[in-house]
Amino acid sequence: MINFDKIVNKLWKKWWKILWKKDIFELIDPEMKPEFQKKVDMTIYRLKAEGVIIPLKSWVYLIPTQEDKWLNKIDLMEKYFLQLLKKYIISYVWNQYLITWSKALEIHMKNYSIPEKITIITRNLDKKIKVWKYEIIFKTISGKYQWKKINLFSKLYDNAMKKTLEWVELKITSIEHSLLETALMQENYAGVSVDILTKAIKKYSSIFNDDIFEELGKYKYIMSFNRLKEISKTIDKDFSQLCLKVIKKNWWLFIGEWLRGF
Repeated sequence: MINFDKIVNKLWKKWWKILWKKDIFELIDPEMKPEFQKKVDMTIYRLKAEGVIIPLKSWVYLIPTQEDKWLNKIDLMEKYFLQLLKKYIISYVWNQYLITWSKALEIHMKNYSIPEKITIITRNLDKKIKVWKYEIIFKTISGKYQWKKINLFSKLYDNAMKKTLEWVELKITSIEHSLLETALMQENYAGVSVDILTKAIKKYSSIFNDDIFEELGKYKYIMSFNRLKEISKTIDKDFSQLCLKVIKKNWWLFIGEWLRGF
């Protein structure tokens, strides 16, 4: 066990500003012995009282700068959301994840704003975490091949990209997959703006990897291809023809996606 002043000094030296309760426990007692739980609770109470840490939600704390102490919780959450997001990702799935859906497409298009919902593909975890107005959605992703259900994570992971946002490195799905996911209509979402799909096609269609589209089209996304085909008719005829080609090859997927409401 270390004394309070040493705990404070160690916390102030940390570059990573988001902490779980267990991180503080481990700092106080590396062996995390149950008999010290009360001591940990008392220490956390004192750390909060003296402004050394600020609670963001249950068992989640921020080590604030002097500037942070003048910010309200909403502004603090916006400032440190990416660190908090990465902390949750590491805690639940380590490096086996990919940010997807429209946020991945927006990142490809240099829009780094924080959405109220962010979807993360994982190998085997389905979970939702609510943090204030934000929702972090971990989900698995599957498709069909020869009428058999298969997990698509490894196929998407091979073409993943790394992006550094505000000093936080995150993995996102390829531009091709991001486009398909964004075009996918699901009953849990209100739909997506045609505008972002149109802009993405105009900007990136000349560098799209056709092989990725054709590979993913074997397992899923026929409704997405159909939508993208219509959108791209007046933008990029070659891409529209590629979408049509994928649809013709994998027309039978229409049945399953239609029945699931896609």
